[in-house]
Amino acid sequence: MSGETAVAPDSVQALTKKVFVKTYGCQMNVYDSQRMADALAADGYASTTDIGDADLVLLNTCHIRERAAEKVYSELGRIRAIKAERASHGRETVIGVAGCVAQAEGEEIMRRAPVVDIVIGPQTYHRLPDAVRKARAGERVLETDYALEDKFEHLPQPKPAAVKNRGVTAFLTVQEGCDKFCTFCVVPYTRGSEVSRPVAQIIAEAERLAASGVREITLLGQNVNAWRAEGPDGRAWGLGELLFRLAEIPGVGRLRYTTSHPRDMNDTLIAAHRDLPILMPYLHLPVQSGSDGILKAMNRRHTADDYRRLIDRIRHVRPDIALSGDFIVGFPGETDADFEDTMRIVRDVTFVQAYSFKYSPRPGTPGADMAFHVDETIKDERLQRLQALLVRQQQDFQTSLVGRSADMLIERPGREPGQWVGRSPWLMPVILDEKPGEIGDIVDVRITRTGTNSLHAEAL
Repeated sequence: MSGETAVAPDSVQALTKKVFVKTYGCQMNVYDSQRMADALAADGYASTTDIGDADLVLLNTCHIRERAAEKVYSELGRIRAIKAERASHGRETVIGVAGCVAQAEGEEIMRRAPVVDIVIGPQTYHRLPDAVRKARAGERVLETDYALEDKFEHLPQPKPAAVKNRGVTAFLTVQEGCDKFCTFCVVPYTRGSEVSRPVAQIIAEAERLAASGVREITLLGQNVNAWRAEGPDGRAWGLGELLFRLAEIPGVGRLRYTTSHPRDMNDTLIAAHRDLPILMPYLHLPVQSGSDGILKAMNRRHTADDYRRLIDRIRHVRPDIALSGDFIVGFPGETDADFEDTMRIVRDVTFVQAYSFKYSPRPGTPGADMAFHVDETIKDERLQRLQALLVRQQQDFQTSLVGRSADMLIERPGREPGQWVGRSPWLMPVILDEKPGEIGDIVDVRITRTGTNSLHAEAL
């Protein structure tokens, strides 16, 4: 998931201090924002969606997109005006920048943006309440060292009411960081090396979510299928074993995970797709390019045919699985033939959803220093061709669903009276023009037609 979201307000009304959190980027940042809000709630802060009413404003940033840092500085300019307006009425406002831009450019943010009181990285946000206290006492706080302690052990658990307010789906981070060092990617530098949470810690959090009404849990990690830990049986567990254990938790009706690397799809994880009906038939598995030369330059450590064979194995055990992917066009040195290889793998595999981007250099990554950067006009043309093909594949898949039955998790009321909105097993939004159940129910439906980015259905 990309874009910007604000943390929903808590139901606790008695608290007087308020925090506004603006989230940029991926699902993991959404999860991190929720956990930061939980930590601050224990320290007396209620969440608000009104930035002008906030005593504490946090920008939880993402460094993946182009010009990410400049977008943060632009937002800080707007926040500076809000802080000045509040100060004219005697109201204090603490400003914090968290997340990956904070990790990558912490000292520069402190130098360039005097309005910022706190800069805190993604590995240290469990220290946020203490940082806020220091900031309110007049200190500017920079917390971007990698924490030696386990931040998840130090984070307070959310109140059941807060979990309920967030809905019947939830994210659960199980793994952070990446050791793959793809040459285009900043993640190893902003999130650090791969770290896996212990089994008991993950199970306890999942059980709390289920007890609070969550029906669907999505496991998160920068490289989620690299998760490894010792299981309660004393054996080394991978993500497949963890999914089998999570499927036993009462109340959990659906499981998903993202984002994965092709090299970490092992036999047990593939077996989980075969044997666990609770594991949804949707897999985000980035390939990035269809050219072996470009994949090597990217340090992906797999070939295009490695990817094809892996997809064949997964589809053999789960024929109805829908695939999502990531693609970068115009990586340094990409020729017309390399790009045609990417178009070929898209046609061979078929994707129901994909994120596709023009390559843009990230300072500090090997790709930024490579020769033979591709002209922007060529990148634009290639991206348009790729996206046109991906859109056709998405539309064809949605059309193929019309007349089919599926289950739908009811998540919220729709725009029209009597409507429900939820998700199909393939993650697509479903609109149901009747009420065969309640929020949190998983109901059988038949797909009747498609919208631009959604499905319409009737109850069975």
